[in-house]
Amino acid sequence: MAHPSRCLRTCPRMHLSLENGRVVPRGLERVPVEGTWAEYSCEPGFRLVGSARSNCTKLGRWSHPKPVCELRRSPSGRKAVHVGALFPMSGGWPGGQACLPAVQMALEDVNRRPDILPDYELRLIHHDSKCDPGQATKFLYELLYNDPIKIILMPGCSSVSTLVAEAARMWNLIVLSYGSSSPALSNRQRFPTFFRTHPSATLHNPTRVQLFKKWGWTKIATIQQTTEVFTSTLDDLDQRVKEAGLEITFRQSFFSDPAAPVRNLKRQDARIIVGLFYETEARKVFCEVYKEKLYGKKYVWFLIGWYADNWFRIKDPAINCTEAEMAEAVEGHVTTEIVMLNPENTRSISNMTSQEFIEKLQKRLGKNPEETGGFQEAPLAYDAIWALALALNKTSAELVKKGLRLEDFNYNNKNITDEIYRALNSSAFEGVSGHVVFDASGSRMAWTLIEQLQGGVYKKIGYYDSTKDNLSWYNNDRWIGGSPPADYTKVITTFRFLSQKLFISVSVLASLGIVLAVVCLAFNIYNGHVRYIQNSQPYLNNMTAVGCTLALAAVFPLGLDGYHIGPGMFPFVCQARLWLLGLGFSLAYGSMFTKIWWVHTVFTKKEEKKEKRKVRGDTGGGLRGSLVTRPHPKIPKSQTLEPWKLYATVGLLVGLDVVTLVVWQIVDPLHRTIEEFTKEEPKTDLDVSILPQLEHCSSTKMNTWLGIFYGFKGLLLLLGIFLAYETKSVSTEKINDHRAIGMAIYNVAVLCLITAPVTMILSSQQDAAFAFAALAVVFSSYITLVVLFVPKMRRLITRGEWQSEQQDTMKTGSSTNNNEEEKSRLLEKENRELEKIIAEKEERVSELRQQLQDRQQLRSRRRPSNPSRENGDNNHFPPGSGGAPAAPPGGGGGTGPPFYQPNLPLVRCLVSEQAEKLGRGNCDGSRVHLLYK
Repeated sequence: MAHPSRCLRTCPRMHLSLENGRVVPRGLERVPVEGTWAEYSCEPGFRLVGSARSNCTKLGRWSHPKPVCELRRSPSGRKAVHVGALFPMSGGWPGGQACLPAVQMALEDVNRRPDILPDYELRLIHHDSKCDPGQATKFLYELLYNDPIKIILMPGCSSVSTLVAEAARMWNLIVLSYGSSSPALSNRQRFPTFFRTHPSATLHNPTRVQLFKKWGWTKIATIQQTTEVFTSTLDDLDQRVKEAGLEITFRQSFFSDPAAPVRNLKRQDARIIVGLFYETEARKVFCEVYKEKLYGKKYVWFLIGWYADNWFRIKDPAINCTEAEMAEAVEGHVTTEIVMLNPENTRSISNMTSQEFIEKLQKRLGKNPEETGGFQEAPLAYDAIWALALALNKTSAELVKKGLRLEDFNYNNKNITDEIYRALNSSAFEGVSGHVVFDASGSRMAWTLIEQLQGGVYKKIGYYDSTKDNLSWYNNDRWIGGSPPADYTKVITTFRFLSQKLFISVSVLASLGIVLAVVCLAFNIYNGHVRYIQNSQPYLNNMTAVGCTLALAAVFPLGLDGYHIGPGMFPFVCQARLWLLGLGFSLAYGSMFTKIWWVHTVFTKKEEKKEKRKVRGDTGGGLRGSLVTRPHPKIPKSQTLEPWKLYATVGLLVGLDVVTLVVWQIVDPLHRTIEEFTKEEPKTDLDVSILPQLEHCSSTKMNTWLGIFYGFKGLLLLLGIFLAYETKSVSTEKINDHRAIGMAIYNVAVLCLITAPVTMILSSQQDAAFAFAALAVVFSSYITLVVLFVPKMRRLITRGEWQSEQQDTMKTGSSTNNNEEEKSRLLEKENRELEKIIAEKEERVSELRQQLQDRQQLRSRRRPSNPSRENGDNNHFPPGSGGAPAAPPGGGGGTGPPFYQPNLPLVRCLVSEQAEKLGRGNCDGSRVHLLYK
């Protein structure tokens, strides 16, 4: 309402209708007024004469006369529109052999249609690019710089299309390819005017990934020719397999010689291999594949499907393999191929079915299609011409609206190029290759055909529609091995379990040993009142029997593995092994070690006292040292044996073990670990390798803990051997079985010191390690029990000592009286022995007294007239004395016989007094008695 009202002139409404055509009014409210315009178009078979657009002016008149739709003229007299094309008639992909005839067929069919480009005729100017960018560059510039002007370019190979598409933008040219599959060509920034009826090679990748999933393959290997098309395709495949949770494990490439990459694939055990290379290189690759035996039931090759059907039978001087060898190498491979021929029997825009097109093309070729390069891509080339014709037809109508025509195109006219681009981008029709439509990158969208070479012939096994993720499967795939092979050598994990025969045998021995230990324990407890048993410290022997029982019980968890228990129970079994062996050793060996230690300690004290007495005897004379001599040392009965000290020693050893085991279990507990061995190849299945595994009880610092444990136990064993050797000749009635204990310590120490390192070395051999460890425990326990308890049993049975002990007990009335009587008897026996020794010594003393008296009398008769001597306190006469005939040191002296010079301390004592003070009772009384004592 802010604007003033005004009256507008209306234009005639007759311009809003068109016979045999359509009118699209724009800006129309109720009636055509200023600002309204109309767009005109004709029905198929008619051409628009006049302007395609007319505006309503402020004067109430249309800007252009009303156009009319007329029937199209006949093809004669039409203007030529030239198309420049490059066909690879030879080279890596000789697709031009079939694509050129297909294009010529399409041009003929289009030019015959009166409803498509009625004023124009499409003409083809082409060259042989040989699929070589260098050759293509030469012919590209010939096409550009030589008349006539080409309105569009049509290259074939991807390498050639890359070159042409990059250069075409500089000349404002649209590029429409019929045989380019490189994913790099989908880059709109790099190739802004590029279209192709051949789908991108990346369209193979969704199909490949779908097949990998279907057949359960997760590990893929690739080998490619070093070109941009294959490199970009492989990059896309790598991304897609990662998104699908798969993996490309090996990636090989080559430029011209594939021998080394094929050998690498063999060395890396590649099974599922995607090959990306041109047909000529494919023959080289599979010749090397045959030489390396990289084919057969273990391998699957994925190739590109646009090779000729007999590509492996074509004689190639570049390879030295026969046709039969090539056929053997390629048998069973799978190809993924874009659906280039409509599988449905429907008519296309050219009014032909796909089969009618193939028949017509075969007649035009006049030779075997399998020997013709590009035969499979021929429908794409045919539809490319139709896509171009329809786009130009649409462009022509749009240009008429702007007052332009197709013949106005030149390399500087970007407006006409933009119109052609928009027309191609919106193309959608049914061709002989199927539904033709382009995506945003200018690539064709299509189905994928899956084929397999079976018996030298390609068989269709399925289709895949990537737009709908739909796989149509025929279930006619066939495999050399009967089923799809594995994508890698499947590793079957097998555990090495302990031999059950060995386990049962050793378990029986351990069970018998436990029975023996229980019998010995019961025997020792039952006969604990017998003096002979009491003198062997039965409580320590009971500990030994209990320790042997625990050690023998450890044999059972030592033999338990995954064959009997699950992984969850394994840590408890590991702890049971450790605790039973540790406590069993501490009780059994610790009690024996305590006995031998006590014997050695007491024996050492006795020897020290004896040495002291000997030293005093040597300084005082020889009589004292010669009073008593015995062949073996004997511990005196006066040495008191306190049992609580023995028990405390055993408790200390057990306590150390308990503390160590508790700390070990808390800080670094034992758990189940797996040891893997070298893979083994079975004889039956080539796709399977066996990975042997062995269960172990281990911890993070296992070596440290074993070092502490073995070090402590090893020192005890070595010390036990030393003590047993030192006390081998000692006799004592307090511990009457210490020699048997020494023998048991020898055997246990030797077995343990040998078995511990051997089992560590043989830990990877479950049977040998178990046999050594278990048998060492069994034999040690058996030897200990037999050596300690069997002699006691034999003595009590053969001598009947328990009967005499019972009779003595009945007489005395109690076991206490029995012990006192035994002590009294032993004291009396010892007293008699001492009395006998005393009598012998007294007799000797009497003889010595008689000798002294005789010598004194003899000396008194020969004494000189002057009895006073200055040296009277010495029984040796000095030289030159009157009454001594002994020769002096100087050589002079008397002529009489020499006097006897006594050496005994007793005689020395007797003759040391003055002669006049010497009497009969001076040395035969208290002095002699004191000396004897």
